[in-house]
Amino acid sequence: MNGAALRADLALIAAQVPAGARVLDVGCGDGALLAALRDGRAADARGLEIDAANVAAAMAQGLAVVQGDADRDLADYPDDSFDIAILSQTLQTTHRPDMVVSELLRIAPRAFVSFPNFAHWRVRLSLLWQGRMPVTRELPVSWYETPNIHHLTVRDFRGFAEERRLVLDGAWYLANGVPIGAAGANWRAEQAVFGLRRGE
Repeated sequence: MNGAALRADLALIAAQVPAGARVLDVGCGDGALLAALRDGRAADARGLEIDAANVAAAMAQGLAVVQGDADRDLADYPDDSFDIAILSQTLQTTHRPDMVVSELLRIAPRAFVSFPNFAHWRVRLSLLWQGRMPVTRELPVSWYETPNIHHLTVRDFRGFAEERRLVLDGAWYLANGVPIGAAGANWRAEQAVFGLRRGE
């Protein structure tokens, strides 16, 4: 990968992307993952990002990024136009996460999804003792400022994948930016990363 340090969930995803893959990063931010995949994996890496300032920052690095909304604009991509679709820390901000995941697996046979785990013990403790929506390292803003509109957990996502017959193609859990084991991940993990494949 390139010299810049990637966020922990992005580094996990980057390690799974084969050289030369066609990749779409949905909600790509400033393009940090795209740059790493382009420079370190010779990937044909493209991005979709809703924030104009992030689009400009990514394009300034020579990255192929367009401004768009995951809830509406994924429908414009043809079937199987990519090898891998990525949705990092964006699922919980979409209006219809179920449809967004379906679209990811329509435009690519493999997908990676990462999200903050709202069942982490710090979140639970804050609600229990303070009776207020938590502000944590992974959820750093107050309830009225947050872009998060769907609060999901590790168990929620596993149940979602099972209901829709999606094939889980790997799961990784992070606490303090460090990978942890699957045991107790629903309360121990601050973030989760899931690899998906189309079901039969």
